[in-house]
Amino acid sequence: MILQSTDLLPIKELPKWRLYLMRGLFFLNFISLALDNWTIILFPKEQMGVLNGVAISFWAGFSLLNLIGVRFPLKMLPILLLQLLYKSAWILGTYLPAKASGAISVGIQEFFWICVAGISLNLIIIPWGHVYKEFVKSLFVLD
Repeated sequence: MILQSTDLLPIKELPKWRLYLMRGLFFLNFISLALDNWTIILFPKEQMGVLNGVAISFWAGFSLLNLIGVRFPLKMLPILLLQLLYKSAWILGTYLPAKASGAISVGIQEFFWICVAGISLNLIIIPWGHVYKEFVKSLFVLD
């Protein structure tokens, strides 16, 4: 039997202000990713390398998932979780080693502050009680 959220304790509906904040973050993510990445895909100035092309294509697709999140913020909540996790992982795996070795470039420093802002917004805006009830708690419910 597949468990659905209705099989668990009823979820208290989130306040509208929380949903509006989530929608705002999804829209901000969409705009910031779509302008850069879709422009490169639709109007390429040069041939991209494989990894650069994969990264640009991923972010273009990610931008569209964020656009869906504007309409369905709770259903697309894993997108915000992914953003929180990848930015945290980037800081741990790229920024901190570069800082420890004294190899901080301007680009690394700029992206560090983008990650700090993104992590901060995600930590504030993500409805953690909902995440717990929908994603964590439901993992341990046995049929």
